[in-house]
Amino acid sequence: MAKSLPLIEIDHVDQVFDLPGGDRYIALKNIHLEIQKGEFISLVGHSGCGKSTLLNIIAGFQRPTSGGVVMAGRQVTQPGPDRMVVFQNYSLLPWKTVYQNVALAVAAVLKHLSKAEQQQRVEAALQQVHLSKARDKFPAQLSGGMKQRVAIARALAIQPQVLLLDEPFGALDALTRGSLQDELMQVCQGSETTCVMVTHDVDEALLLSDRVVLLTNGPEAHIGQILKIPFARPRNRHDVLNHPSYYGLRNEMIAFLNQQKRRRPFLTVPAIGPTTPAELTLGFIPLMDSAPLIVAKEMGFFAKYGLDHVTLHREESWQDLVMGVITGRLTGGQLLAAMPLAMTLGFNGQPSQPLMTSLVLSRNGNAITFSRELWSQGVKTAEDLRVYIDRTGDRPRLGVVHPASMHNLLLRYWLAAANIDPDYDVELLVIPPPQMAYHLKAGNISGFCVGQPWNSHAVRESIGVIVATDLDIWPGHPEKVLGMRPDWVQAHPQEHQALIKALIEACEYCDTIKHRPEIAQLLCRPEYVGCNPADAYAGFVEPLERGDGIARTFQPRFHQFYVDRSPCPGRVEGLWIITQLARWQLTPFPKNWLEIVEQVRRVDLFGAAARELNVMDNEPDRSPFALFDGLTFDPDNPLGYMSGPASLYSQKSC
Repeated sequence: MAKSLPLIEIDHVDQVFDLPGGDRYIALKNIHLEIQKGEFISLVGHSGCGKSTLLNIIAGFQRPTSGGVVMAGRQVTQPGPDRMVVFQNYSLLPWKTVYQNVALAVAAVLKHLSKAEQQQRVEAALQQVHLSKARDKFPAQLSGGMKQRVAIARALAIQPQVLLLDEPFGALDALTRGSLQDELMQVCQGSETTCVMVTHDVDEALLLSDRVVLLTNGPEAHIGQILKIPFARPRNRHDVLNHPSYYGLRNEMIAFLNQQKRRRPFLTVPAIGPTTPAELTLGFIPLMDSAPLIVAKEMGFFAKYGLDHVTLHREESWQDLVMGVITGRLTGGQLLAAMPLAMTLGFNGQPSQPLMTSLVLSRNGNAITFSRELWSQGVKTAEDLRVYIDRTGDRPRLGVVHPASMHNLLLRYWLAAANIDPDYDVELLVIPPPQMAYHLKAGNISGFCVGQPWNSHAVRESIGVIVATDLDIWPGHPEKVLGMRPDWVQAHPQEHQALIKALIEACEYCDTIKHRPEIAQLLCRPEYVGCNPADAYAGFVEPLERGDGIARTFQPRFHQFYVDRSPCPGRVEGLWIITQLARWQLTPFPKNWLEIVEQVRRVDLFGAAARELNVMDNEPDRSPFALFDGLTFDPDNPLGYMSGPASLYSQKSC
């Protein structure tokens, strides 16, 4: 069934305010939200997070710095009667009666109606909010609740498509507020008016809303989470309070707000200027996707941004590399995409060792290779492997580069989708990437998942066949990131920004296809990857030969460095990684998952560097996505994803 077009689309809105001295304050960042006709949406967040600013943008009172709002197919550029606003302060003319305050709005907007029709509109609106008997009273004669009723009636009399409410009951006592909430709920349900409300009251949001949009603290406030409210309509307060999901949703909202209280201010990044000379030692593993670091060094991008003292250190294993960063032996380096999250969460029950990333160095670039022996027995897919295990009772050994690697997580996901339990039906062994082909040839393993060029090395040696690549499993997944210690970044913000800018340019260079042959030759040097040129070219410059005799075309995105905002360390994909670390009991799933993702995957610091380069700084949309098996990952319901079909174990191990 086709999805209906939204009544309102808030399309990647940024709001930036100029400050004295030439500084800028980014109040809202990359707000994208679709609102359906008849929906009631609440915007919830701490004071200063930009809720009212966003409401003013929807109303047309304020133009966003970038992005825009589209309503019913037309861009919102100014206020209009199709969007009526109810403010907290009532805004009634004190010298006019209740009736006259409402009639004034009707006469101004609905001039085409006859006097009788206008009068009918006013009377109907007053009746909706139970003010017919107070029609001749002046505002000074009204209570706060009655004044707010007049403001709501004035908006409803226009019969707008959208009602915008800016904390409409914030100044009222609890009893009056509850009564007006009930009346608003009945009015909106009866008229099917689309509503967007700003509120600090979590119970109010739960009572009235279809969805609650939770905004993070500023600067760069963004949508942190969207809660879908499952209470049936029409609603009443008693049924809502007694719904089995009520307190769980309430606790989730309060936990979000408490996390935002603890949220640290973003690092202040100085403007461009001479950097303090510093010795930077960056580790890497001999793989084709180490290219951005090597290109930045050899092509002068580090030097371009004042980083004249950068040393690249080739590491023997991922464990050595990550411990080098944690202990300070290395300033930072090329880390597996899941490593900063895993170490911060406490990998394998160890104490938390915080790491962060502000840049994705590469995407894709991996493959699953089976031995020729397995291939000769008809094992060409995960489903074939399932049949082979059932037939032989064998428990094949498969190599992965590190438990906290996308190789491990994607291999496990691929196996589990074929009902193979990675912890029961096969044995996964941790092996450094350059040693994979050796162990395959020696018969110590029956296959592996690794990055290039080591799959192609096994194919060229006629000891392995590539049965799947990550383009078959999750195209565009984050593979390697720049991993740093937060304390170093805090102490060296200018050097860190220079490092990110240099590597963004290096990533762009690596994704320019005409540069690929030159880069491949560079990587073949013994101090870097040290591989055979034929292996380096496979999948990087030329088609990836899988060893199955089938000719294929070159896929430039098998290695992806820059296109489609590749360098941005998106939070949604980080959350998926957290679910998989928990799925396989490598780390616990944190209650403060949003806080962890915000701390580890620093979109803000990436954005600061990207803006300096005049390249797109927005992260990809926080929308649901699916891997090859079609199971949808919803970033607003990670626990539901974990408890669904992609659960912890296969039936066999249960």
